[in-house]
Amino acid sequence: MFEQPSERPNLLEVVDLKKHFPIKRGFLFEKEVGAVKAVDGVSFFIREGETLGLVGESGCGKTTIGRLILRAHNPTAGQVWFQDRRMGRVDVARLDEGELRELRQNMQLIFQDPYSSLNPRMTLLEIVGEPLRNHGLAKGNELKARVAELLKVVGLRPEYMTRYPHAFSGGQRQRIGVARALALHPQLVVCDEPVSALDVSVQAQILNLLQALQGEFGLTYLFISHDLSVVEHISDRVAVMYVGKLVESAATTDLFLTPRHPYTEALLSSVPKPDPRIRTEAVPLTGEVADPAHPPSGCYFHPRCKYRIDRCVVEEPMLRPIADAGASASDHFVSCHRAEELRLLGVAGLA
Repeated sequence: MFEQPSERPNLLEVVDLKKHFPIKRGFLFEKEVGAVKAVDGVSFFIREGETLGLVGESGCGKTTIGRLILRAHNPTAGQVWFQDRRMGRVDVARLDEGELRELRQNMQLIFQDPYSSLNPRMTLLEIVGEPLRNHGLAKGNELKARVAELLKVVGLRPEYMTRYPHAFSGGQRQRIGVARALALHPQLVVCDEPVSALDVSVQAQILNLLQALQGEFGLTYLFISHDLSVVEHISDRVAVMYVGKLVESAATTDLFLTPRHPYTEALLSSVPKPDPRIRTEAVPLTGEVADPAHPPSGCYFHPRCKYRIDRCVVEEPMLRPIADAGASASDHFVSCHRAEELRLLGVAGLA
């Protein structure tokens, strides 16, 4: 599944990843009566030096996937293969505490909220320098020099290191979070909605900063977002989730112009158009989002899909490669029984 027509090797491979949170009731909540299938058999890959945008509605499991990759949650099943620069190819889900501590130097996180993710009682020197201290990589004047360099890299003045987070705006705080994530020179950075709490003008600044840093340091990003306009700007490829499952993934241009899954078509129809003269109507979705604790049979999306057939109700579609026109090999994956026959509207078609 993961042998792709590209010169860049895969840095991360997620294979049939699952996370089911138990539902417990009764006295002292000791009886398990079900499970919320937050992530339910997800597979994808990220190549070295690229950005994969992970999109979907709130509650679809995007953030849970990021936490599983970093082992903030232990997976229920599946593998997370990572090509670590020191340990080689390892399954993150099987590492012990010592190995995990070493691995986390190469996997870092940028949080969504630039306010609550920074300790208000710590200075910038303490915040940005904390990863270096925890891993014994710098102290004293060397630590100050490393922090000063990191602040300059993200567009902040080194003399700010004695200040506390309350002295900075939201965009500046997110730059601090980026500096902290870069402190250990990671290979992979998980960006969990890193611009959703910022003004639009500041969003563009942070996105441009992330792209510049990617080129300078050879970073690989998993960029989690619900905003397709942001994802289109920064991502090389896009993966779409629905109720814990991956329904489509493709190169950004291919996915936005020629979607193959009805849910992707509906999401794209809601992307705002920059030209006020363009009038479009959203592709209607009837019904409610499926309950991950009690998902429907067959395709999880079939109760809301206007293209459904009887097969969709009883048989779950598997994520599979689909050949694009004139292509012998494809980087386009979709889980829809009718993907080959449907002609769905992308951004250009909807405009």
